[in-house]
Amino acid sequence: MDFLKSMSIAASGLRAQAGRMRIIAENIANADSTAKTAGADPYRRKIPTFQSEIDRTLDARTVSMGRLKTDPTEFQLKYQPGHPAADAAGNVKYPNVNSLVEMTDMREAQRSYEANINVIGATRRMIAKTIEILKA
Repeated sequence: MDFLKSMSIAASGLRAQAGRMRIIAENIANADSTAKTAGADPYRRKIPTFQSEIDRTLDARTVSMGRLKTDPTEFQLKYQPGHPAADAAGNVKYPNVNSLVEMTDMREAQRSYEANINVIGATRRMIAKTIEILKA
């Protein structure tokens, strides 16, 4: 595999995982938010997707962020009659975000990001070694 293709594929992985981490961070930041008005829906968890692309200039398959999906699971209900976002029954809707799941997804995205950085680092070392051999 040529070096430019290898770096391009790894760079696309970096961009995709960085986008995934931004979405996960947004989910975590909104995990405890409520609606602004009584009975309204709060923040709904977003799910990042990926799509495969073909880079025709390099003749290589790369990855990018796909469409964002929303998690269709039910909101969490808590009985808090004095809360400003409580409905007529005194229930407050909280986002369908599970912080433990989000942290696990974040760790997975981080490891994938690190793997792509390692690919770029290894490719750079191979390029440097090739240049060194050619100079000799």
